[in-house]
Amino acid sequence: MQPNFVHLRLHSEYSVVDGIVRIDDAVAAAAADGMPALALTDLSNLFGMVKFYKAARGAGVKPIVGCDVWLTNEVDRDKPFRLLLLVQNHAGYLRICELLTRAYRSNLYRGRSEIRREWFGECGTEGLIALSGAHHGDVGQALIADNLDAAARIARAWEQLFATRFYIEVQRPGPHAMTAGAAAVPVEVCVQRSLKLAATVKLPVVATHPVQFLRADDFRAHEARVCISEGQMLSDQRRPRRFTDQQYFLKQEEISNIFNDLPEALANSVEIAKR
Repeated sequence: MQPNFVHLRLHSEYSVVDGIVRIDDAVAAAAADGMPALALTDLSNLFGMVKFYKAARGAGVKPIVGCDVWLTNEVDRDKPFRLLLLVQNHAGYLRICELLTRAYRSNLYRGRSEIRREWFGECGTEGLIALSGAHHGDVGQALIADNLDAAARIARAWEQLFATRFYIEVQRPGPHAMTAGAAAVPVEVCVQRSLKLAATVKLPVVATHPVQFLRADDFRAHEARVCISEGQMLSDQRRPRRFTDQQYFLKQEEISNIFNDLPEALANSVEIAKR
């Protein structure tokens, strides 16, 4: 059977603060579902890369190395953006190592190693594929504010940096998922505005699913990990809830049902894996 979706966004236990997926389990789940490839995109690090690479190759799954990175928000340092970087070749691997090292050594803020946008212009983007970060990215945040002009300007700037290697990313992490912040809106609002933006600026759209834990019943354990990291009490009803119980390793059929109105966005996940 031809695959119709590949997971390009996964936080393992090596993400430390917001992932509890064991690498061997993730690879086994991908192989069992007939996925030809799988990406590991831990938060701000490549700590699990070697283990992932060996496990995936051993299971007949193509390993895609990547990283979910913090992007400095120059207007408000307490509200950084996110960007997903995927390694296309050896040059891309060296480049992502350079970017992460530079972030850890020269741009730490409140414990976060952040990448500055101008660094991509300085060191280049060859060998890297970039996804916009969905509602967590700078494009998505402009869309949440309903500022299509600003979103278009930002998207075009990324396109100039990455040429044909920049994608507008859309997510549906749950039917009632909301964006973060005071001006929170349903995530689906951002999806619909992203589709309108992509048509306006003529950029491809790709569907991703933010995997933080392996099975649905792992949600409470994942929340406990997040609370430990953030110094929160699991029972506190007022604590921020940034994740949904749907952020587990969904099968291709499940993802296809969620994005049945966006077959091209599903197909692009497979095309990116081929790249």
